[in-house]
Amino acid sequence: MFSFALLDLRNSIASWRLWTLLGWLEVRQRYARSRVGPFWLTISMGVMIGSLGMVYGTLFGQSMKDYLPFLASSLVLWGLFSQTVQDGTLAYISSSSYIRQMATPKLIYILQVVWRNLIVTAHNFVIVILLLVIFGVKSWTALPVFILGLLVFVLNTMWIAMLAALLSARFRDLPQIIGALLQVAFYVTPIIFRPNALNRFAFIVEWNPLAYLIGVVREPLIGQMPSALTWEVTIGMLVIGWPLALLITGRFLKRIPYWV
Repeated sequence: MFSFALLDLRNSIASWRLWTLLGWLEVRQRYARSRVGPFWLTISMGVMIGSLGMVYGTLFGQSMKDYLPFLASSLVLWGLFSQTVQDGTLAYISSSSYIRQMATPKLIYILQVVWRNLIVTAHNFVIVILLLVIFGVKSWTALPVFILGLLVFVLNTMWIAMLAALLSARFRDLPQIIGALLQVAFYVTPIIFRPNALNRFAFIVEWNPLAYLIGVVREPLIGQMPSALTWEVTIGMLVIGWPLALLITGRFLKRIPYWV
């Protein structure tokens, strides 16, 4: 079963021209004939960051110089994670006509979702870069670690999307349940508030794996090196999550056309 999923993953990666093209076309079609195009995403994200930054920065007594880069990187990364997982729940369902008619590798549709959301994130990340230019990079030593952290972040997001896609194809109520859970996760993950802000309720952050997943990318951007615990949790998620996702996917790979 595991070998079936590995073979499908290898074939899917080898078909990179297909899923990169499909992902790019989806973004282009969404903003067809728009003068600004996908940068409407950047504008809306910028407005959200500015408004939330003013409100919550004032409520929490934060310096805007420190809080805005923190908030911007948090919201952009959360958008990548939540939208990839949410889109992942519909990856097989929305591609049912292709799956039933063509013998393509199934994980192509997961890679397509991840690629599409990376394109969206690249547009939103312009805001983070702009804020770093305005307020200055806090640590040039920590900044390159962002690339490694992003790789760990994306790989973890991908295996979660793989499981969400497979289970949602079988249980059609799951996309709505996952959407509701993501809304709850947003409020208990240090995105708007800082990780050390909960005091006696700090266990909410300490036992939240998404806090470490966001932190491994965000901390280098705001001038901090991710802690050893952050690396241990996020890499541990990779070591456990990928074999689990591949095992379950391999087990039910041939049933996907019947489920969708």
